[in-house]
Parts: sequence; structure tokens; C-alpha cells
Amino acid sequence: MPPRPILSFPDPRLRVAAAPVMRFDADLRELAADLLDTMRAAPGIGITAPHVGVSLRLVVLELAPGDVRTYANPVLDGVSRETIRHVEGSVSMPGVTDELERHAHVRVRYHDLDGVEHVEEANGLLAVCHQHEIDQLDGVFWIDRLSRLKRDRLIARYNKLRRV
Repeated sequence: MPPRPILSFPDPRLRVAAAPVMRFDADLRELAADLLDTMRAAPGIGITAPHVGVSLRLVVLELAPGDVRTYANPVLDGVSRETIRHVEGSVSMPGVTDELERHAHVRVRYHDLDGVEHVEEANGLLAVCHQHEIDQLDGVFWIDRLSRLKRDRLIARYNKLRRV
């Protein structure tokens, strides 16, 4: 499948909570395949359906080449008190990153592409990615987790990159 166009920050559709996946069918599988191709072309390690303008709770991750993970309707079902700091960015805001603090361990409840429910325990980068992408599905863009000063500086840097 060809990569789909990615919405660019500050597109307001990135701030809308996505609807739950209700139909686990060929269309959903096609969307997941398109998301994978789009993420790889970006490039990135995670993408959601809202990144391509589709308001559905669907996430595709590929933290290592060939290790593709797809999550429909993911929700955090538990988080650790322990936190970690990790550099984050977005396919919708290429060229800029910053360090965020997230829970070091999470439990995620989700459905696969057949509609079967699963629970996954995640640490480190995978835990960070789950939190980042679930935020996006909830309409929370990653820079919202930065202080106002850091967010304003990052947006200014991003706008400068877009002009060049």
C-alpha cells in the first residue's frame, strides 16, 4: 500500500479524541498496513490512525525492524510509580524532539486486528511508546506534556524548520 499523507502540526484533527474501533474487518487490516507503510516512509517507530486523518483508535509500532505490533482500542490498565525520561517526537512534527518523563512500566489492554482482547506488560521504550500513542488517540499531542517555555521554544524551532 502507498504511504498516506500525514497531518502536520498544528492540524486541529490531531487534538480530537479518536473513536473506538468497532469493526474488525478487511478495511481495518488495510488501514493498519497503510499505517505501517506510512510510518516507515516518515520514518518513525509509531503511528496512529489520527496521524493520517482517520479518527480511529488504532496504533502501529515497529521498535525493531520486522517487529510490527498493532493495537486497536489500547488503554492503559495500570502504570508504575517509577518513571523514566526519554526523547520523543512525532511523525506530525518532524525534525524536533524533546525529553519527556513517563511511567517506566505500563499494562495495556487492547484488541488485535481480529478483535481478540489481549493484555501486554511493557517496560522502557515500549512503555513510552504506548503512553505517547494512547495520548495521541486521546487528542493529547506529545508537546502538551512539556512546560510552556519548552513547548514554545520547540514550536518556534519547528516553524523555523518548516520555513527553510
